[in-house]
Amino acid sequence: MFKGPFSESLLKKAQEKGLISINLVNPRDHATDKHKITDDSPYGGGAGMVMKVDVIVNALRSIGKNTEHGTQNSEHRIIFLCPTGQPLTQEKVNELSKLKSLTLICGHYEGIDERISNYVDEYISIGDYVLTGGELPAMVLVDSIARQIPGVIKEQDSVSNDSFFGGLLDHPSYTKPDTFEGESIPEVLKSGHHKEISAWRRKEALKKTLFNRPELFASIYLSKDDQKLIEELLING
Repeated sequence: MFKGPFSESLLKKAQEKGLISINLVNPRDHATDKHKITDDSPYGGGAGMVMKVDVIVNALRSIGKNTEHGTQNSEHRIIFLCPTGQPLTQEKVNELSKLKSLTLICGHYEGIDERISNYVDEYISIGDYVLTGGELPAMVLVDSIARQIPGVIKEQDSVSNDSFFGGLLDHPSYTKPDTFEGESIPEVLKSGHHKEISAWRRKEALKKTLFNRPELFASIYLSKDDQKLIEELLING
């Protein structure tokens, strides 16, 4: 599942440059029985299967992770991708990107034996919905963190202007042709006045966030200039 996303585009280039390193560990390789079983039926009955805690811990120890009392410190963290985790935000991505290394555990089936909590530093969810397993969330986390590593994105301004980076959604973007099927790009973008362009982009970002994600808008700090832009927006639309 990981071959495609991790061997294409920016993630591939980042690994080739030595900016990031991605290592895959198959839990099945660390099962203790001859059939390499990684899951079993749940105690108490019920549908589905539960991943075995001993297999996962064996896998963690195979890569040299201290699993006695968790490992959270200033350089490393063990993360379990699951629906019960805290929502993944840009703020969390920025925090994790500063660590030296991460170990991501991908759940499957009905999850992992609850005793895995003794070996995990934190739980992360990418949304309030159910997926087949934690592989896709792990890919999302790796991709979002890699973007924050210096050198992965050539244009650093592109990173700092991304949606959510400053708490706002990104402003609209346009390119050629100037007019398409009767609709033209905003004149201010062709004016060459950088201050006016910057103000327009900020206003549009505020507008998009206010109307599309009001819960995000409510949590951002508004400068005096922002407040003036909001007043103009409410008056003129």
